[in-house]
Amino acid sequence: MKTRIKSLLSIVILVSSLAVAQTKPFRFAWLSDTHVGATTGAEDLGISVHDINAMADIAFVILSGDITERGSNAELELAKAILDSLNKPYYIVPGNHDTKWSESGCSTFPRLFGNDRFVFDHAGFRFIGFHQGPIMKMGDGHFAPEDVRWIDSVLAAMRDPDQPVFIVTHYPFDPGIDNWYVVLDRIKQRNTQAVLVGHGHGNRKMNFEGVPGVMGRSNLRARQPNGGYTIATVRPDSILFAERTPGVGTKADWHKLPLGPRSYGMDTTTRPRPDYLVNEEYPDIQVVWEQKTGYTIASTPAVWEGHIVVGNSSGFVFCFSAEDGSEHWRYKTGSAVYSTPDISNGKMVIGSTDKNIYCLDVKTGKLEWKVATGAPVVAGATIEGGIAHIGGSDGIFRALDLRTGSKRWEYSGVSGFVETKPLLYEGNVIFGAWDTYLYSLDKNDGTLRWKWSNGNAGTLLSPAAVWPVASDGKIFIAAPDRYMTAVDAASGRTLWRTNRYQVRETVGISGDRKRIFARCMTDTVVAFSASATSPETAWVTDCKYGYDIDPSMPVEEEGIVYFGTKNGLVYALDGASGNILWRHRVGVTIVHTPVPLGNNRVLVTDQDGRILLVENSKK
Repeated sequence: MKTRIKSLLSIVILVSSLAVAQTKPFRFAWLSDTHVGATTGAEDLGISVHDINAMADIAFVILSGDITERGSNAELELAKAILDSLNKPYYIVPGNHDTKWSESGCSTFPRLFGNDRFVFDHAGFRFIGFHQGPIMKMGDGHFAPEDVRWIDSVLAAMRDPDQPVFIVTHYPFDPGIDNWYVVLDRIKQRNTQAVLVGHGHGNRKMNFEGVPGVMGRSNLRARQPNGGYTIATVRPDSILFAERTPGVGTKADWHKLPLGPRSYGMDTTTRPRPDYLVNEEYPDIQVVWEQKTGYTIASTPAVWEGHIVVGNSSGFVFCFSAEDGSEHWRYKTGSAVYSTPDISNGKMVIGSTDKNIYCLDVKTGKLEWKVATGAPVVAGATIEGGIAHIGGSDGIFRALDLRTGSKRWEYSGVSGFVETKPLLYEGNVIFGAWDTYLYSLDKNDGTLRWKWSNGNAGTLLSPAAVWPVASDGKIFIAAPDRYMTAVDAASGRTLWRTNRYQVRETVGISGDRKRIFARCMTDTVVAFSASATSPETAWVTDCKYGYDIDPSMPVEEEGIVYFGTKNGLVYALDGASGNILWRHRVGVTIVHTPVPLGNNRVLVTDQDGRILLVENSKK
């Protein structure tokens, strides 16, 4: 009897919630991929905002990501200024263009817009918006652990679990998000009416394992005279989607989606979840220990005398034991930490998006000093000779005394932000920035020796994410322009360039400095001769990892080359021959540049906030 009453009550609640939704038809404007900062992005957004303001029956506006072209502070502030002229409420999430090239480490977006997620109710419907990054990396979208927890809390807090829901994201729920199924499985347990996505720049009907999906067009005009956006009309039994040309009119509805109670099964046969069958090929490879920090890690750890140090998006810097993964200490900075640290003589230097550079005692976690900068710091550090070298997002590259934090010198001629880990070679400090240039500074006083450009005016093709390597008087880099390049270390003169192998932002060097390793965008790893005067290869290996543009550097130790992929694979190749020694899947998301620990052990971190020690037990 109690069960029947409960069932009847659920039906009454469901009918009631649907009745509320159905008694108030409404319209909302949906903009996506505005790309302010690119071509006509700002102008097209301003035109759309003016057009929306002229329509009294638009209840609110939704923006589903890629608000800007490069995620810079200036572009975000311009987008905010344009959107704030709306005479209607708007709800906004970032896209990959807002999170990848972010000089602020993705801290400016939530500061300006109040959040990078949203949840609100209108006419009985619940709208839930969130993003998939990826944070500071090229690669697939990813639902971060902190965002998954937020989604769980929002769904759990719903008074009526049968309330009709619209989900708003940037990426579609497909393998373009490495862990797409994590959130899809959750929203299947609610009365999800549809998922509204951007990213593809065109109108498209979609289906995510039975959950209706709708992709909206970009607001950009592209090759047309005008830009455009979507008008969504919610009726008692359906939602209609039509394309609107500002100042011209609204076209006929291109999609009609029925509304009503939804019930989804958990059948995964249409799109199976990622598996770990690859690990059966090499049974001797094992994860010795794993630590879950619970927040995004977007950097490589540093290791010193059995201590592992890394930061994450919670703002904490952690120290773990290399032996068993136990936590030694944690230190709280004021904001997210995406900087790759370096350690020397028991002192660790790392940057934070709270606009400070920190030095901590590795054994105790005690603060030794901190240096305030003019902007968030997302760059990696390199320590040599008692000096910490680190770039910033304020246009300044600094050399700081490791003992005191005092300034040895600084170079203020960088016009883009720095995210790379600098290279020290033959008295030079070498680093790239998101301003098209590779810089060489005098190690002693920071004066500019030379700066090099690949000739592309677009900043998104800058040699900025790669960690440069050097040998035989040459600096080696790979950039998004898909060229492998050798530059003369003394003069900055281009020695050779090749795009034969379609490399991108990943280089490494052998222990004997005779071979330069580069990972290609699809499947292949190449070893170049470091001494040759032209692009001469030592070996080329088909590793079959698929399409991959994650900047995980190949690192060699004890004759073994290690690297990670965007979908959770760790590879080990023979450095002399290129033969695959083993591969092992540790997860499904971006694996950052690995840290070999010797004795067939390698330490890796991933975008899911984990640190893992992987070992070949067959030594």
